[in-house]
Amino acid sequence: MNQPFQPTYGASTGLSVTRHRVLRNTYWLLALSMIPTVLGAALGLQMHFSLFAGSPMISFILFMAIAFGFFYAIEKTKHSATGVAFLLGFTFFMGLMLSRMLEQILHFSNGTSLIMTAFGGTAAIFAVMATVATTSKRDFSGMSSWLFAGVLVILLAGVANIFLQMPLLQVVISAIAVAIFSAYILFDVQRVINGGETNYISATLAIYLDLYNVFVNLLSLLGILGGERD
Repeated sequence: MNQPFQPTYGASTGLSVTRHRVLRNTYWLLALSMIPTVLGAALGLQMHFSLFAGSPMISFILFMAIAFGFFYAIEKTKHSATGVAFLLGFTFFMGLMLSRMLEQILHFSNGTSLIMTAFGGTAAIFAVMATVATTSKRDFSGMSSWLFAGVLVILLAGVANIFLQMPLLQVVISAIAVAIFSAYILFDVQRVINGGETNYISATLAIYLDLYNVFVNLLSLLGILGGERD
């Protein structure tokens, strides 16, 4: 009587093991990706690196070109070790990009504290969202359209504020970005759990970008609202 059900059970078990392996590898690679990010940020601080020192629009276009070049390379090589190398190269580049903001924050007398608070807040958000994604029975895949729309709004507002330089607008943008990318953590982790993403390199890239954007925007909020000058 049980024989007809055995193949289905075996397939289900095998699928579960595969998803667990993808999620485990994603978390390991995500942890590893933090090393070149920190190294890039440290080098950028030492060099006083700034891609946005010239024309804001040209610098933005250059950043997008480099980022999407990495995205293309990672996608093309995601089934090999070369994909890991490209991913780690991208996280090093993102560390360089982060150094400019870190340098600005460190000019505050409580700059180190603000950075650690943003790091702790990002870690807490990740822990909560990953736990919800893992334990919740709810399907969050329906969030994709409005999350993408939210990113477009943030991107357009961010480009506009390069020229407007309005602190209040930056606060609004950063607050919305923290909410949007926190929700993206939930969405992207559950995609792995439900089998929507089966490549751990692609999964790592998605979650890394979520965490990076949460951290950057938390740090921006803390700097604007809580930065103390000597």
